[in-house]
Amino acid sequence: MLNNKELYIIIGAGGHAQVIIDILHKSEVSIKGLIDNSDKKHGTRILGEEVLGGFDIIDQFKHKCKFLIGIGDNKIRCKIGIELIEKECQFGTAIHPNCILGEDVVIGSGTVIMAGTVINSGTKIGENCIINTSVSLDHDNIIGDYVHLSPGNVTGGMVRIGKLTWVGLGSRIINNITIGESTIIGAGSVVIKDIPSHVMAAGVPAKVKKKI
Repeated sequence: MLNNKELYIIIGAGGHAQVIIDILHKSEVSIKGLIDNSDKKHGTRILGEEVLGGFDIIDQFKHKCKFLIGIGDNKIRCKIGIELIEKECQFGTAIHPNCILGEDVVIGSGTVIMAGTVINSGTKIGENCIINTSVSLDHDNIIGDYVHLSPGNVTGGMVRIGKLTWVGLGSRIINNITIGESTIIGAGSVVIKDIPSHVMAAGVPAKVKKKI
């Protein structure tokens, strides 16, 4: 699924970056290294890949490498994504080899798809999303930019999830549901009604708990 002739830089050197490294290794994609602003991490290695330095060295690689943001927080990932776009950096994708992708699935640049995920036909995923371990997306979903779907999320068909929304561990969303932008769905929730933007919702069934 990935072009193994491309060279990748990963932004961030934490747990999410580690998972991306593993995906790229399994896809036999070459990694130039990681970039992180923590001085303590410079010169260290994660799964054999070196942390090369801070954000001040990005320009050295922007015409040579594809970039992935290895940071789980949606807002921070979006901020860095905007900075990389302004620097004219190009994003890659990381798709685990054991994922199942249906026909006519669209994956936006910068998006990472973890092991065991199933994405059915007609689904469109935005840019710089995290589709975490063993997520199941049914047909014709539309997932906005900078969304994070946590491990074990399940959606029915025709679900819409707005940009910058985070869906917690093991949550389920029935078909034809719309969830707004910058919203949080708590872990283990079951969403059976539309959820607006800028709220936190949780429970079985999921209900709005507060505005955020």
